[in-house]
Amino acid sequence: MPETTRLIAIRHGETEWNVGTRLQGQMDVPLNPRGQEQARRVGQALQHDAPQVLVSSDLSRARQTAEAVAAATGLPLQLDAGLRERHFGIWQGHTYQEVETGWPAQSERWRRREPDFGPEGGETLQQFFDRVVATASRLARAHAGQTLVLVAHGGVLDCLYRAASRIALNAPRTWELPNTGVNRLLWTGEGFTLVGWADVHHLDDEARDESADRVGHAA
Repeated sequence: MPETTRLIAIRHGETEWNVGTRLQGQMDVPLNPRGQEQARRVGQALQHDAPQVLVSSDLSRARQTAEAVAAATGLPLQLDAGLRERHFGIWQGHTYQEVETGWPAQSERWRRREPDFGPEGGETLQQFFDRVVATASRLARAHAGQTLVLVAHGGVLDCLYRAASRIALNAPRTWELPNTGVNRLLWTGEGFTLVGWADVHHLDDEARDESADRVGHAA
Protein backbone atom coordinates (compact mmCIF):
# COMPACT_ATOMS: atom_id res chain seq x y z
CA MET A 1 0.00 0.00 0.00
CA PRO A 2 1.23 3.55 -0.72
CA GLU A 3 2.39 5.70 2.18
CA THR A 4 -0.06 8.22 3.56
CA THR A 5 0.04 11.66 1.94
CA ARG A 6 -0.91 14.75 3.93
CA LEU A 7 -2.93 17.17 1.80
CA ILE A 8 -3.46 20.83 2.62
CA ALA A 9 -6.10 22.17 0.24
CA ILE A 10 -6.53 25.95 -0.08
CA ARG A 11 -9.23 27.93 -1.86
CA HIS A 12 -7.89 30.96 -3.74
CA GLY A 13 -8.10 34.46 -2.28
CA GLU A 14 -10.99 36.81 -2.90
CA THR A 15 -11.77 38.28 -6.33
CA GLU A 16 -14.13 41.04 -7.39
CA TRP A 17 -16.33 38.38 -8.97
CA ASN A 18 -16.62 36.66 -5.60
CA VAL A 19 -17.81 39.97 -4.17
CA GLY A 20 -20.35 40.36 -6.96
CA THR A 21 -21.53 36.71 -6.78
CA ARG A 22 -20.56 36.23 -10.41
CA LEU A 23 -19.80 32.75 -11.74
CA GLN A 24 -16.11 32.56 -12.57
CA GLY A 25 -15.88 28.93 -13.64
CA GLN A 26 -12.80 28.63 -15.84
CA MET A 27 -12.65 32.32 -16.73
CA ASP A 28 -9.35 33.88 -15.68
CA VAL A 29 -10.17 36.38 -12.93
CA PRO A 30 -7.36 37.85 -10.77
CA LEU A 31 -7.33 38.42 -7.03
CA ASN A 32 -8.52 41.74 -5.67
CA PRO A 33 -6.41 43.58 -3.05
CA ARG A 34 -8.14 41.79 -0.19
CA GLY A 35 -7.49 38.46 -1.90
CA GLN A 36 -3.81 39.33 -2.31
CA GLU A 37 -3.53 40.02 1.42
CA GLN A 38 -5.36 36.77 2.22
CA ALA A 39 -2.88 34.92 0.00
CA ARG A 40 0.07 36.49 1.78
CA ARG A 41 -1.34 35.51 5.16
CA VAL A 42 -2.09 31.91 4.24
CA GLY A 43 1.42 31.58 2.83
CA GLN A 44 2.86 32.68 6.16
CA ALA A 45 0.56 30.33 8.07
CA LEU A 46 1.65 27.34 5.99
CA GLN A 47 5.31 27.83 6.91
CA HIS A 48 4.59 25.96 10.15
CA ASP A 49 3.47 22.87 8.23
CA ALA A 50 6.80 22.55 6.38
CA PRO A 51 5.09 21.39 3.15
CA GLN A 52 7.22 19.65 0.55
CA VAL A 53 5.17 20.03 -2.66
CA LEU A 54 3.02 22.89 -3.99
CA VAL A 55 0.59 22.42 -6.88
CA SER A 56 -2.02 24.91 -8.09
CA SER A 57 -4.75 25.32 -10.63
CA ASP A 58 -3.41 27.33 -13.54
CA LEU A 59 -6.21 29.93 -13.34
CA SER A 60 -4.94 33.34 -12.19
CA ARG A 61 -6.82 33.57 -8.89
CA ALA A 62 -5.41 30.22 -7.73
CA ARG A 63 -1.97 30.75 -9.25
CA GLN A 64 -1.56 34.16 -7.60
CA THR A 65 -2.55 32.65 -4.26
CA ALA A 66 -0.08 29.81 -4.76
CA GLU A 67 2.68 32.25 -5.70
CA ALA A 68 2.29 33.86 -2.28
CA VAL A 69 2.57 30.41 -0.69
CA ALA A 70 5.67 29.71 -2.78
CA ALA A 71 7.23 33.01 -1.68
CA ALA A 72 6.63 32.20 1.99
CA THR A 73 7.71 28.55 1.90
CA GLY A 74 10.41 28.58 -0.77
CA LEU A 75 8.69 25.78 -2.66
CA PRO A 76 8.68 25.61 -6.47
CA LEU A 77 5.20 25.99 -7.91
CA GLN A 78 3.69 23.38 -10.21
CA LEU A 79 0.53 24.11 -12.22
CA ASP A 80 -2.10 21.49 -13.04
CA ALA A 81 -5.19 22.24 -15.14
CA GLY A 82 -6.94 19.28 -13.52
CA LEU A 83 -7.42 21.49 -10.43
CA ARG A 84 -9.44 24.09 -12.33
CA GLU A 85 -12.92 25.12 -11.20
CA ARG A 86 -15.92 23.50 -12.87
CA HIS A 87 -16.58 24.76 -16.39
CA PHE A 88 -19.97 26.48 -16.31
CA GLY A 89 -20.33 26.91 -20.07
CA ILE A 90 -22.64 29.74 -21.11
CA TRP A 91 -23.24 30.71 -17.48
CA GLN A 92 -19.68 31.86 -16.91
CA GLY A 93 -19.54 35.60 -16.31
CA HIS A 94 -23.16 35.80 -15.13
CA THR A 95 -24.30 36.48 -11.58
CA TYR A 96 -26.30 33.87 -9.69
CA GLN A 97 -29.37 36.08 -10.05
CA GLU A 98 -28.87 36.35 -13.80
CA VAL A 99 -28.66 32.58 -14.06
CA GLU A 100 -31.88 32.21 -12.05
CA THR A 101 -33.68 34.72 -14.24
CA GLY A 102 -32.32 33.69 -17.62
CA TRP A 103 -32.36 29.90 -17.19
CA PRO A 104 -34.98 29.15 -14.50
CA ALA A 105 -35.51 25.45 -15.27
CA GLN A 106 -31.81 24.71 -15.64
CA SER A 107 -31.03 26.80 -12.56
CA GLU A 108 -33.39 24.63 -10.52
CA ARG A 109 -31.57 21.50 -11.68
CA TRP A 110 -28.30 23.13 -10.63
CA ARG A 111 -29.73 23.97 -7.21
CA ARG A 112 -30.84 20.37 -6.81
CA ARG A 113 -27.27 19.34 -7.58
CA GLU A 114 -28.29 16.82 -10.23
CA PRO A 115 -25.09 14.89 -11.03
CA ASP A 116 -25.89 14.53 -14.73
CA PHE A 117 -26.75 18.21 -15.29
CA GLY A 118 -24.34 20.71 -16.82
CA PRO A 119 -24.93 24.16 -18.37
CA GLU A 120 -24.63 24.32 -22.14
CA GLY A 121 -20.95 24.06 -23.03
CA GLY A 122 -19.96 23.14 -19.48
CA GLU A 123 -19.25 20.12 -17.29
CA THR A 124 -21.83 18.03 -15.52
CA LEU A 125 -21.39 17.81 -11.77
CA GLN A 126 -20.38 14.16 -12.10
CA GLN A 127 -17.77 14.93 -14.77
CA PHE A 128 -16.35 17.69 -12.58
CA PHE A 129 -16.23 15.48 -9.47
CA ASP A 130 -14.55 12.64 -11.36
CA ARG A 131 -11.92 15.03 -12.77
CA VAL A 132 -11.12 16.57 -9.39
CA VAL A 133 -10.86 13.28 -7.50
CA ALA A 134 -8.74 11.71 -10.25
CA THR A 135 -6.37 14.71 -10.29
CA ALA A 136 -6.00 14.93 -6.51
CA SER A 137 -5.49 11.16 -6.26
CA ARG A 138 -2.85 11.23 -8.99
CA LEU A 139 -0.95 14.01 -7.24
CA ALA A 140 -1.25 12.38 -3.81
CA ARG A 141 0.00 9.06 -5.20
CA ALA A 142 2.93 10.76 -6.93
CA HIS A 143 3.96 12.38 -3.63
CA ALA A 144 3.17 9.54 -1.24
CA GLY A 145 4.53 10.11 2.25
CA GLN A 146 4.90 13.87 1.76
CA THR A 147 2.94 16.99 2.68
CA LEU A 148 1.26 18.33 -0.45
CA VAL A 149 -0.37 21.76 -0.77
CA LEU A 150 -3.10 22.07 -3.40
CA VAL A 151 -4.37 25.57 -4.28
CA ALA A 152 -7.65 25.47 -6.13
CA HIS A 153 -11.28 26.63 -6.07
CA GLY A 154 -14.44 26.35 -4.03
CA GLY A 155 -16.01 23.71 -6.22
CA VAL A 156 -12.82 21.65 -6.18
CA LEU A 157 -12.73 21.72 -2.39
CA ASP A 158 -16.39 20.78 -2.23
CA CYS A 159 -15.59 17.67 -4.30
CA LEU A 160 -12.69 16.74 -2.01
CA TYR A 161 -14.84 17.17 1.09
CA ARG A 162 -17.51 14.90 -0.37
CA ALA A 163 -14.96 12.31 -1.47
CA ALA A 164 -13.33 12.26 1.98
CA SER A 165 -16.63 12.22 3.89
CA ARG A 166 -18.45 9.82 1.52
CA ILE A 167 -21.23 12.37 0.99
CA ALA A 168 -23.38 12.14 -2.14
CA LEU A 169 -23.02 14.73 -4.88
CA ASN A 170 -26.67 15.72 -4.62
CA ALA A 171 -26.62 16.22 -0.84
CA PRO A 172 -26.95 19.85 0.33
CA ARG A 173 -23.73 21.53 1.40
CA THR A 174 -23.47 22.29 5.14
CA TRP A 175 -19.71 23.00 5.27
CA GLU A 176 -17.95 26.26 4.49
CA LEU A 177 -15.62 27.06 1.59
CA PRO A 178 -14.01 30.37 2.63
CA ASN A 179 -11.40 32.16 0.57
CA THR A 180 -7.91 30.96 1.67
CA GLY A 181 -9.42 28.59 4.22
CA VAL A 182 -6.98 25.82 5.20
CA ASN A 183 -8.44 22.34 4.70
CA ARG A 184 -6.60 19.17 5.74
CA LEU A 185 -7.00 15.65 4.38
CA LEU A 186 -5.10 12.38 4.29
CA TRP A 187 -4.77 10.12 1.27
CA THR A 188 -3.97 6.42 1.15
CA GLY A 189 -4.48 3.95 -1.66
CA GLU A 190 -8.04 3.54 -0.34
CA GLY A 191 -8.94 7.20 -0.85
CA PHE A 192 -9.25 10.43 1.12
CA THR A 193 -9.98 11.04 4.81
CA LEU A 194 -11.00 14.36 6.32
CA VAL A 195 -8.79 15.79 9.09
CA GLY A 196 -9.78 19.46 9.46
CA TRP A 197 -11.75 22.03 7.50
CA ALA A 198 -12.13 25.76 6.83
CA ASP A 199 -9.44 27.02 9.23
CA VAL A 200 -9.22 30.81 8.80
CA HIS A 201 -7.30 31.70 11.97
CA HIS A 202 -4.65 33.37 9.82
CA LEU A 203 -7.15 36.03 8.70
CA ASP A 204 -8.16 39.14 10.66
CA ASP A 205 -11.67 39.28 9.27
CA GLU A 206 -14.29 36.89 7.99
CA ALA A 207 -13.42 35.16 4.72
CA ARG A 208 -16.02 35.17 1.99
CA ASP A 209 -18.13 32.12 1.10
CA GLU A 210 -20.39 34.02 -1.26
CA SER A 211 -22.58 31.11 -2.31
CA ALA A 212 -23.25 29.54 1.09
CA ASP A 213 -26.95 30.41 1.11
CA ARG A 214 -27.44 30.52 -2.63
CA VAL A 215 -26.61 27.52 -4.78
CA GLY A 216 -24.67 25.42 -2.34
CA HIS A 217 -21.24 25.57 -3.94
CA ALA A 218 -18.72 28.26 -4.65
CA ALA A 219 -17.30 29.03 -8.07
